[in-house]
Amino acid sequence: MLSRATPERLSFFSDGVFAVLITVLVLELRPPETPTIAALMALWPTWLSYAVSYLFIAIVWTNHHYLMRYATEATPRLMWFNFAHLFSMSLLPLSTAWMAVSELAPQPVAFYAAVFFLVNATYIALIWDLIERTPGTTITPKARRIMRIRSLTTLCSFALAAVVALKYPLAGLGICICCLIVYLKPEPPGAEGPGAENQPANG
Repeated sequence: MLSRATPERLSFFSDGVFAVLITVLVLELRPPETPTIAALMALWPTWLSYAVSYLFIAIVWTNHHYLMRYATEATPRLMWFNFAHLFSMSLLPLSTAWMAVSELAPQPVAFYAAVFFLVNATYIALIWDLIERTPGTTITPKARRIMRIRSLTTLCSFALAAVVALKYPLAGLGICICCLIVYLKPEPPGAEGPGAENQPANG
């Protein structure tokens, strides 16, 4: 009888994709043509775009790593949800480069926010598959509710950011940055990782 597929390979592949995305972001950086600090400072849209995208990748990877701890089997549904999540992340270098080259023009920033929306939507799909549909997880109902509210609120906020950016690009980008802050800690209050009850207490 065939053994169940394990999620470790899926996690390793995902980690590799995140590493490649960071590398591509770095390769998109170009030094100024003039060897002066003023010329370097003039590229602030590029540095801001890179910094926000780097932070975004770090936060998404942290939250993805947190969710994958609850995966017990690499089901076809989980694999396709994960590939959809990675596909949305793969659009980040393109949107970052376009936003930087345009010097934060309205439409590129709106597209950038739309990529954030897509990444968050696919993350919700992972939550639904790994948390909502999985019985017996150690996440309390309160923590599940917090994750659900946080995800839907930020999803709506990214959609709002895309619309706002068409007229006020800096404000739209600011909304995106504010949404990232709420994901700095992936684990909601009252949630415990799988197997936490079997781990010895520190001290």
